[in-house]
Amino acid sequence: MKKLVGVAVLAGVVLTASAVFTASKSDDDVLRQAKDRTQIEELMWRYARALDTGDAATYASLYTPDGQFGAGANPTKGREALKKMIEGVGQRQGGAQPAADTKRPPMYHMTANEQLRFIDKDHARIDAYYITMFGAAGEGTPARVAAVGRSIDELERVNGAWLIKSRNVAPQN
Repeated sequence: MKKLVGVAVLAGVVLTASAVFTASKSDDDVLRQAKDRTQIEELMWRYARALDTGDAATYASLYTPDGQFGAGANPTKGREALKKMIEGVGQRQGGAQPAADTKRPPMYHMTANEQLRFIDKDHARIDAYYITMFGAAGEGTPARVAAVGRSIDELERVNGAWLIKSRNVAPQN
């Protein structure tokens, strides 16, 4: 008898949890968010690779037309300005023309402890920590951490594609 009561209680809990879940999100909403998460993960991977390889055109294309990158009070706004920003980073990192046998160390942008939240069906926010590293450039130049910090990314679906509306790598709180 105790076993039967336990099974009945468990079945009631499962049915109640199922009803709450069903009432809060439809299967279509759950499926859409799962697809959106995958698309956002792919967007952020392409972002990091474009940044690491200095692909300014791809980098800029991952933002909304009025998108912005900010690391302080004066954000860089718009795709053309974002493209120029990345082109300038490559020039600053390279400095003077390196010797023919000198190769720039690889750059790696990583995120950790990401939290992705959907604001509505076309807007999302990622809170994360970031780490920027330069790989080893031979025996005399070991890998080094160039920067660490916290970021807030505001994302927007535009014409069916997720894009970065704003990226803030120096939030105040």
